[in-house]
Amino acid sequence: MDQMDNSSAPSPPPPARRSLFGTLIHWARDLFLSVFLAIIVILFLYQPVKVEGTSMMPTLDDQERIFINKFVYRFESIDRGDTVVFWYPGDPTKSYIKRVIGIPGDRVEVDRGTVLINGHAQEENYVPPEFRDSSSMTARSVPTGEYFVLGDHRSSSNDSRAWGMVPRRYIYGKAVFVYWPLDKLGLLR
Repeated sequence: MDQMDNSSAPSPPPPARRSLFGTLIHWARDLFLSVFLAIIVILFLYQPVKVEGTSMMPTLDDQERIFINKFVYRFESIDRGDTVVFWYPGDPTKSYIKRVIGIPGDRVEVDRGTVLINGHAQEENYVPPEFRDSSSMTARSVPTGEYFVLGDHRSSSNDSRAWGMVPRRYIYGKAVFVYWPLDKLGLLR
């Protein structure tokens, strides 16, 4: 096996030092790229949102910060149980967050606080007994292209029981992740 004697080989030159101007240019480039990518993500994929109100307790508390996925419903259907963010049908300048209970074709009824979908009582583990109410609502059919939504805090929620269905075109995101406060950090169920 041949070995080389590196004692006579020239050593590589030391790395060139950047000037202050060069360092600032690289820093500015990296900052610009980071801001650009953040804007793309916020505009098209994920958006931070602050929850205002108590209608989704205990799933979401007032003033919690969450991320909504604005892209998912371009490829997936809206499913029963999804927590969605939408423009309020009574005033499309306001956003609401609620849970999808009825999807197109469903027949939704509330009997003394128990939700029935197509005649079957729903098990809603996300609504603790202290947040239930005993109200009733006659059966309503969910039309094509619309959704029936309820807040998890049933005794304190302004939802489809009061103002009707949410058109599909008004739903613009799915709540997916709590990022503040840190003790609730994690995926939404």
